[in-house]
Amino acid sequence: MPRKPIARDAVLDAFEALLIEVGERAATLDAVAKRAGVSKGGLLYHFPNKEAMISSLLERMDGLAALDIAAMKAAPEGAAAFFIKSSLWADTPLDRVFVAATRLAEVAHEETRRRFAGIQQQWLDVLAEEVGPEMAKAVRYMGDGLYFNAMLEGGAGDTEVKASARSADVGALLAAVDRLRD
Repeated sequence: MPRKPIARDAVLDAFEALLIEVGERAATLDAVAKRAGVSKGGLLYHFPNKEAMISSLLERMDGLAALDIAAMKAAPEGAAAFFIKSSLWADTPLDRVFVAATRLAEVAHEETRRRFAGIQQQWLDVLAEEVGPEMAKAVRYMGDGLYFNAMLEGGAGDTEVKASARSADVGALLAAVDRLRD
């Protein structure tokens, strides 16, 4: 029986999932290999060490953030409205990689912190083009608050009620953004 091909992305996906679920310390090479369904040697073929996996995860984050920033710039409703609307936890690849990378930042991984700062600055720059630099920070904080609260509410419960409340929150924040533009 031929050997199952080793998928680099499957290993990276397993690393991302373990970071989210159990944190950086428990996301060992052995745990990642087991989660990905590959041998440790197969994992090491693609990633010689944990830092190589982290580097690839950060590259994934940068790529997904670049797509998000491009969509933000092209949004017909404007960058600020796009940012607010897209700030709800939706379990997207960008959401997942951000949470995984946050687990790295929690343990003071400096490159992760540097990359997050760069992405946040890019968001601010795009927002500032539309609403000015001071208001750009307010919009970013609105989005950060929505994201954080939606992520925390992602557990069990009446999802229709939560969705309705989040929709009302988004509407109120979009109205506030309109006032900022005036």
